[in-house]
Parts: sequence; structure tokens; C-alpha cells
Amino acid sequence: MKGIYAVLLLVVSNSFMTLAWYGQLRFKFFQGLPLWGIICISWCIALVEYMFMIPANRIGFQGMGGPFSLLQLRVIQEVVSLVVFALFTTLFFKNEALRLNHLFGAMFLVLAVYFMFKK
Repeated sequence: MKGIYAVLLLVVSNSFMTLAWYGQLRFKFFQGLPLWGIICISWCIALVEYMFMIPANRIGFQGMGGPFSLLQLRVIQEVVSLVVFALFTTLFFKNEALRLNHLFGAMFLVLAVYFMFKK
């Protein structure tokens, strides 16, 4: 169960991080703000991201009783990050489209996860 909890926390964490990094490009609220204001708001959102990321890493890491090695945890993090980003882009940026080469890249990431877990 710790592995599932860790992955779910990573999904929530990455959702906030994607919003912190790219939300300012999409939402009109940010357009009237100076750059320093956008950075401060993004930092506040990133703080919430850390509130999920840190527990995800502690729960998931073998050295803390979790099921994943540090390298496995990092590869899971990258795949979750790219999946969340792809969903965010598809939902909020209609002029960005997923193409075949993106799907091939995702397939290689799945292979990376496979090889990271192969004994």
C-alpha cells in the first residue's frame, strides 16, 4: 500500500507543480501582475506541492520503509510529471496537440520504468 500512497501523493504534488509553473501562462488572473507577483504566487503554489512531494518520497523510499529504491522513485516521479503535464496541456492549452512522436516518447518512458524495476 505504501507504493500506491506514494504514487498518489506524487500525482497530487505534480498537479500543483504544473499549475505553479504553467498556470500563469494560461489563466488571465496572472496577466496583469508584475513578474515578481507571479513568482510569489507560484512559490506559494509550489509550497503546497512540497507538502505532498516530501511525504511521497518518505513513504515510497526503501530507506524509510517504502517499496522503492531512490532511482526507482525518481523515474516514477518523472513519468508522473510528464503524464500530469500532458493532461494539463491537453485540457488547458487547446492549441497544443499530442502527436505520434509524443506517444512514442511516452512509450520509451514506460520502458524506462520497466527497466528500472527489472531485477
